[in-house]
Amino acid sequence: MSDNQEQKLSDNERLKRESNFLRGTIAEDLKDDLTGGFTGDNFQLIRFHGMYQQDDRDIRAERAKQKLEPLHNVMLRCRLPGGIITPQQWLAIDTFAAEHTLYGSIRLTTRQTFQFHGVLKPNIKSMHQMLNRVGLDSIATAGDVNRNVLCTSNPVESEVHQQAYEWAKKISEHLLPKTRAYAEIWLDEEKLETTDVEPILGSTYLPRKFKTTVVIPPQNDVDVHANDLNFVAIAQEGKLVGFNVLVGGGLAMTHGDKSTYPRKADDLGFIPLDKTLAVAEAVVTTQRDWGNRSNRKNAKTKYTLERVGVEAFKSEVEKRAGIEFAPSRPYEFTGRGDRFGWVEGIDGKLHLTLFIENGRILDYPGKPLKTGCAEIAKIHRGDFRLTANQNLIVAGVTPQHKEQIEKIAREHGLIQSDVSQQRLNSMACVSLPTCPLAMAEAERYLPGAVTQLEEIMAKHGLADEHIVFRVTGCPNGCGRAMLAEVGLVGKGPGKYNLHLGGDRIGTRIPRMYRENIGEQEIMQELDTLLGRWSKERQEDESFGDFVVRVGVIKAVVDSAKDFYD
Repeated sequence: MSDNQEQKLSDNERLKRESNFLRGTIAEDLKDDLTGGFTGDNFQLIRFHGMYQQDDRDIRAERAKQKLEPLHNVMLRCRLPGGIITPQQWLAIDTFAAEHTLYGSIRLTTRQTFQFHGVLKPNIKSMHQMLNRVGLDSIATAGDVNRNVLCTSNPVESEVHQQAYEWAKKISEHLLPKTRAYAEIWLDEEKLETTDVEPILGSTYLPRKFKTTVVIPPQNDVDVHANDLNFVAIAQEGKLVGFNVLVGGGLAMTHGDKSTYPRKADDLGFIPLDKTLAVAEAVVTTQRDWGNRSNRKNAKTKYTLERVGVEAFKSEVEKRAGIEFAPSRPYEFTGRGDRFGWVEGIDGKLHLTLFIENGRILDYPGKPLKTGCAEIAKIHRGDFRLTANQNLIVAGVTPQHKEQIEKIAREHGLIQSDVSQQRLNSMACVSLPTCPLAMAEAERYLPGAVTQLEEIMAKHGLADEHIVFRVTGCPNGCGRAMLAEVGLVGKGPGKYNLHLGGDRIGTRIPRMYRENIGEQEIMQELDTLLGRWSKERQEDESFGDFVVRVGVIKAVVDSAKDFYD
């Protein structure tokens, strides 16, 4: 079905084909102490092992003046299906972050896992070996593969959550690369005299990155429409019975290229639990064979569906999986934010959700968050759950430990009574100074921007309200701004495209309202619009719904056709 066999393949296809199943010459490159970075194809290949080469852009110019190469280092993203990590694992990553990274922090991400930032070349192998010792790895958290599988961090429906989480783990394991390159390079395991085979991903892997989630309604905390493949949990009488399957979501686009756009996922139908892995494999292999390998900007699953048609894609998945989709079962999303504070699960155990602004766990003056998390880990007998909104859940707390854990959390600034609803519902990607793709600030801009928003909201009598506000430093979508009520997409230093009109539950894509405007203009626009919202809104009407209803912005109905109208 692919129409690009006659076209020249992108260079990434050559790179994967010649990589010897993702080995390249990474092992040799590690021994080269003349540079702190990776050279040639290895710069890209390390992504399949969960790492991106970066440098500190704040000091790049100064180092160039000193005739020094950029301060090369890597960011590592852990594979953590469903975001669950044990206290023992947490303490191990806490120690490594403190002793072997440039920034000393643990960064919780929108992919429901953690990242190390600023790992220098001599520490890379020991980092992987530390993860392996505690039962973790970073296999396939980047590159043209299925990445970390997300799962709703729902601690209330304990039994359904456990079942859904187990499926998230199974899907992750089933879709992993089968090459032993990771074990050979990072764990010093012996190369076996066998022929490498990739029965699902193929010898040149996928055309582009691929993201999968398991979501438990009514919470859409994983933002299903940001992902290639989504399994919407359908429960009956407290038991998981199957999934609705949604395919073809994605938020990335390229400035100035109207052939790229964010897109919502399509609902293919319902499947019983025993068909889950077969359908996951069929969707991945269909995208493997039909995806665009010539133009990486149009290589994601969303563009494959637009090119071949949803029904053709669905029929191929049914044929490969040996199933027929049943009509989708009814479900409803009512929210996607995390529920902060203490919540009691149906099993009687307690769960404490902690707000971590920007997901950055570090000891700040008067707010030693990182130390606090470690102190909790030392006494906690349950687990930690990382959320796709960059927050942290201390899960499975027995009633006798509640008071002690809350005391530690309050003493270390992990619980604060004065955090506004607006701050709790705002999010940003990492961006500068470490991300090489960043065009504008995001993580460092967000706190101050929220403070300004809080002042505007209070001015209009909206202090107890919130809008879903997100900032991403470039159009690649990591901050999921293209599912926000107000989304800022970086265009250049201090400049953003302002998007409006997404809905509160994450099922509508916002449209660009103003292009390439500065921070002051953004707040002036929001001041005017929030003032109108406070006076003209209908009962319980969200900001995103309001601006669409009154004609401030036209709703995006079919982004392939009308996103740029």
